[in-house]
Amino acid sequence: MATMLERLRRRRRARSDGRRPGAPAAESRAAAEPPEWPEYAFAERMAAVEFRVADEPHIVVDTDVCRSCTTKACVTACPADLFVPTSDGGILFNYEHCFECGVCYLVCDGEGAITWSYPRGGHGVVMRWS
Repeated sequence: MATMLERLRRRRRARSDGRRPGAPAAESRAAAEPPEWPEYAFAERMAAVEFRVADEPHIVVDTDVCRSCTTKACVTACPADLFVPTSDGGILFNYEHCFECGVCYLVCDGEGAITWSYPRGGHGVVMRWS
């Protein structure tokens, strides 16, 4: 078993060689490169998604709080485009095709405007891989 002093000396030598301590040699790093993953179009990726919609929404939007919001960040941040501003300053929201990413909750400036939780078991986004 190597002593602490021996381990420190090895680390110093490795750093002077330009390597990170414990990093594999160049030839073993080349062999461990990640595999090439196939490119999928958005439509193909969405075909692998199933939405099991619950009776109750897992996201609740308080439009009264949204009316005082000046940024409406949820509208632009939602990757599924589920937030729509209304003419009176409120927000319409459709939870049925939500990706469950939580971005709307993170970018919301209005305290209490968005209440977010995971859908109950057996509901929400399900990935289908065949």
